[in-house]
Amino acid sequence: MMIIGRMTDLTLDASLSASLATSPQGAVRLPDWGLIRARGADARAFLQGQLTGDLVALNPGRHCLAGYCSAKGRLMASFVVWSSGPQDWWLACSADLLPATLKRLSMFVLRAKCQLSDATPEFGLWGLAGDSVRAALGDLAVGEPGSVRVDGEQHALRLVDVDGTPRWLLARPTGAPDMMLPPLDPAVWRWMEVASGVARIVAATADQFVPQMVNFELVGGVSFQKGCYPGQEVVARSQYRGTLKRRATLLASAEPLIEGQEVFHESDPGQPAGLVALAASLDASRHLGLVEIKRALLEMPGSFRLGAADGPKLAPRALPYTVPVDNE
Repeated sequence: MMIIGRMTDLTLDASLSASLATSPQGAVRLPDWGLIRARGADARAFLQGQLTGDLVALNPGRHCLAGYCSAKGRLMASFVVWSSGPQDWWLACSADLLPATLKRLSMFVLRAKCQLSDATPEFGLWGLAGDSVRAALGDLAVGEPGSVRVDGEQHALRLVDVDGTPRWLLARPTGAPDMMLPPLDPAVWRWMEVASGVARIVAATADQFVPQMVNFELVGGVSFQKGCYPGQEVVARSQYRGTLKRRATLLASAEPLIEGQEVFHESDPGQPAGLVALAASLDASRHLGLVEIKRALLEMPGSFRLGAADGPKLAPRALPYTVPVDNE
């Protein structure tokens, strides 16, 4: 029961697949996620003018990614967005960003018929993985990646598969009866989240990335056909004028990575090569990061290093989707 996506069946290279010896099965509570509720006749129109995703074009029964940018086009938060009715919209985001994001969004509601609130006390967010989830969720589990099923106060969002393992984000009332599913290791869930290549903005990375720097438009988080939103001109210019020189890739390490940590490259040790956007650890020796880096350095001889030019080596791993080589 937990995060997002909009690609079809995704696979990772053999080195990442081997990190998870068996297909993960079970459910895990996601305390690092929070939930904003937008309710009212103008809720969709209001969010349409604030976020990078196209909510007007979002069909019923589907969810999407969306970002909330500063005027400089930098992501201040990222969301999984869906509706449970024409006037009820839900935005799942990092819990450490929710208070500030909710406050900032509320400043711009003005006369719109839209009430924003923190729904986290009422709804818990869960991450679910594995084929065993289908039996436990029943009809809620039906659907391809990108679909949403609502049953009363339970909302099940099918996320992108990781290495053939299906995943769901589940929002359900706090205090609801336990699900008949085995517990899922939080570290395994986090590993799959990072391996999916879908960036989630957290407090340590807020206001650091134009969406394309973390491949956000490649996973359905940015629409270039919709109208204006904060930072839209910068985001569009990065897309169409060839000004984007940074992208996100997966890097593995024998030492832990931390969100917001700098990464260096041996060919240019005097300045940072990038920034860790999201990180996970399976155990003491297996660590993975989705890292925003200077694209040109991927073709340079030498290794990426964590934290300093002489820090632990980082080994590139394949993303589960193609990053275009144009617009350079």
